This record gives sequence, C-alpha cells and structure tokens, in this order.
Amino acid sequence: MFSGEVVWVTGSSKGIGRAVCLGLAGQGCDVVVHYSGSEDEAREVAEQVKSYGRDVLLVQGDVSDSGDVGRMVGEIQDHYGRLDILVNNAGSMIERATLEEITEDVWDRVMDVNLKSVFLCSQAVLPMMKRQGGGRIVNITSIAARNGGSASSFAYATAKGGVSTLTRAMAKQLISDGIRVNAVAPGRIDTPFHDEFTPDEDRQEAAGQIPLEREGTPEEVAGAVLFLASAQANYILGEVIEVNGGLLMD
Repeated sequence: MFSGEVVWVTGSSKGIGRAVCLGLAGQGCDVVVHYSGSEDEAREVAEQVKSYGRDVLLVQGDVSDSGDVGRMVGEIQDHYGRLDILVNNAGSMIERATLEEITEDVWDRVMDVNLKSVFLCSQAVLPMMKRQGGGRIVNITSIAARNGGSASSFAYATAKGGVSTLTRAMAKQLISDGIRVNAVAPGRIDTPFHDEFTPDEDRQEAAGQIPLEREGTPEEVAGAVLFLASAQANYILGEVIEVNGGLLMD
C-alpha cells in the first residue's frame, strides 16, 4: 500500500495512535512516534515499528504548544528531510464536567489538546509538504462531534466538532498545494481513553446500544486511517469517515 512514506502520528504511545503507527509500518511506512508523558509505551511502539523493518524517530512534546511543535517538526526535517503523512491523533477529555461545573482552565485545556493541536501541527508541517509537492493529513475527530457527547463530555464534543470543521476548511485551502485532508470519527473504541474516563458499567450499557453489540478496536479505526492516507483515497477530500459499529448512521 505504501513505499517508504514518512508519517508522523501524534499521541502514538497507546490506543488508536499506536495501532495507526503499527498499521502504517506494516504497510511500508517509516514512522515518527510521538508522546507527551508516556515514554516507556512510546519506546515499545518504536521497537515494534522496527520489527517491521522500518525506520523510526521518537519525538516528545506538547502538541498544544507552538514551541514544542516547531521543535519536533525540526527534528523530523533533520532526520528525514520530508513528511508525507500527518495523523493528528493526540487528544484527551482532560476531565469530565458539565456546563455548570467546568472551569475556564479545564475548558481551555480541552480546546488546546484536542483542537489547537490539530491547527498547530498541520500549520507546522505545511512548508515541508508544499516543498515536496504534496502530502496527506488525517485528523481524528469523534462521534461526539455530531451527537454532542454526554453532559459531562460536552467540552470534548465541542472541540471535536471544531476538528471536523477544521478538516473541511483545510481540505479546501490545501488541495491547491497537493495536500489532501480528511478525518476519521471513532465511536466507542476499546482504548485507554475509556479506561480512564468511562466507568465499566457505563461502557457495558453503551455497548449494548451499538448494532454490532461491542466496542470497536483501535485496529478497526486504524484501517480507515490507512485507507485515507493511501492513494486509494485520491478522490476523497474533506470527508469524515465514521467508525462506530452502526451507532450513528448517515
């Protein structure tokens, strides 16, 4: 499917990001593995990428901080001299809170980690992608962008709604430079995200409402990302592929 393309996956030490890294490595990509605080897990992902015979670069930083993003992109430039695919996967609910409960600091952090990070990383890689004549950007949004999430995840849902809109705006702006932008919207996926933020009983009840009667796997989300990152998606632009087991159908 790929032939030595360089891909940067943000937030790739676990969950969906990890699955995307390994999926792309298995299909012939060299991979930039990114982490913020989970160094041990990121190094494990890097070793697994190497086991596919691919080159790997490990970068650390806060994707919501422009200085860190610029430094990491500089490291990618120094190591590879190019970047073919960016997967904006990093994100977090930060903490659950209703509209009445949430503080301004928590609101700002949710927006920074989930939305501002997509803007910063995409903007930072543009010079490389333009110089080489094109590239692909795949953003990870969420089913919450369309259904509003729960009362205690409304800030996360709002940020992901911004990611979906930003995806469409970027797609229209960047195609003249040969940069194709699309997104994937996971539903309920069995990842450390839900291990941290969703009680087991809530997960079991929610899974019962999914037509496929189970949570999805990170690898099932990665499959959609790999498709959008490949030449097989050449005529797809500004789209959001829903991966939710039928929980939300168009």
